[in-house]
Order: sequence, then C-alpha cells, then structure tokens
Amino acid sequence: MSTQPRPSDGTITVEVYADLVCPWCYIGKRRLDRALDSFPGADQVRVVHRAFQLDPGAPRSGTPTRDYLGERLGPRAEAVLTHTTRVAADEGITMDFDRALIGNTFDAHRVLWLAGTEGAQAAVKERLFAAYFTDGRDLTRPEVLAAAAAPELDAERVLGMLAGPEGVPEVTAQLDAARAGGIRSVPTLVIDGRHVVEGAQEGAALLDALARARADADR
Repeated sequence: MSTQPRPSDGTITVEVYADLVCPWCYIGKRRLDRALDSFPGADQVRVVHRAFQLDPGAPRSGTPTRDYLGERLGPRAEAVLTHTTRVAADEGITMDFDRALIGNTFDAHRVLWLAGTEGAQAAVKERLFAAYFTDGRDLTRPEVLAAAAAPELDAERVLGMLAGPEGVPEVTAQLDAARAGGIRSVPTLVIDGRHVVEGAQEGAALLDALARARADADR
C-alpha cells in the first residue's frame, strides 16, 4: 500500500500505478478522466502517476509489439489484440498494433516523473500513450520522448535529463514501492493510501471508490 500521507485540507489523493505500454492502463486513464469529470468536488482530487514496469527486462530498443506478444501469448495474441483494440475504440482511443514498437519503459517513466515536477503529468502521460499506441513511436528513444512531452516540457530539458542520471533514483523508488505495496498488475489505483481499485474499471466503480474516499476524508 502507498505511504503517501493524507493531506490535511480534505484533498483526495489518487495514485495511479501504470506502465506506458499497457493498453489497459491507457483505457483506465480515459475512464478515470471521465469519472472525475462527473465527480462532485473533483477540484479536490489530486492524481499522481506512479511508475510500474510490466517487463523490466524488455528490449532497450523498440521491437514490433505483435512479435513480442506473439512470443509470450502464442495463439491467443491476435484475439487479445483484437479485443483490446475494440474496447479502446469505445473509449475514443486508436490503438494501431501494426505500427506499435514495444521496449523498455524506464526512461519514459523518468519523463513522466519530470512532468510531475512541472505539474504536467496528466497531459504528458496522454501524449506518451498516444505516441506508442497510435503513432507507432519508439518510447526507448530520447528524441521521441522529448517530442512526445512537448509542449508541456522543453525538449532540451528532457534530452538533458535523459543524458544523465536525473530521475533514476525517483523512478527506481516508485518501482520498489509498488512491489513493496503488493502491486502486481496495472492499472492499480490507490486512493488516500486505503482504497485500492485494480484494473481498468468502469466509471461506476471508480465513482464509488472516490465517494468512499470522500466519506472517509470528511469524518
């Protein structure tokens, strides 16, 4: 479970553990965004995006996602991709697995961490998701990450960070915290360190969890 302290001002903190090449994490983000649009007091909800890697040993350069999943899922891979693409479309997301290139996401999480220091995590995360799933961009490449993070983050700032160790301890700490907290799959939402929502849940389930967290905060 998260060690994120509960704010004293009544703010609800939603920690979202996700990987940037996880299709259900993208779907889950859209569903959470929609739920927050209809949640009373959404201005008192703070969403923090945390790092998780489904495959820490993923290639350091992009490889075709279809090939990668085919090796791991075998004959089921095509059915899984077809179903996921259809669900994503219902959420207004275009997933093009003919173009997608999967690879190690550690540096992409560093960019998302940097975005958090600038108050731009939500927008940058959306752009990183779109770069991978829709545009077929290779998120292992610094220039791709810098372009995807613009205009919220300065490209030279991103490239400079990726050329050095900045963000490495912070992302490593997030990954360690996820494991220590028992998080084994994503997306997982931890609300105020107490309420856990696993999977890309529909809006009703998300609103219920937020309402329970609000009731707890008001006690």
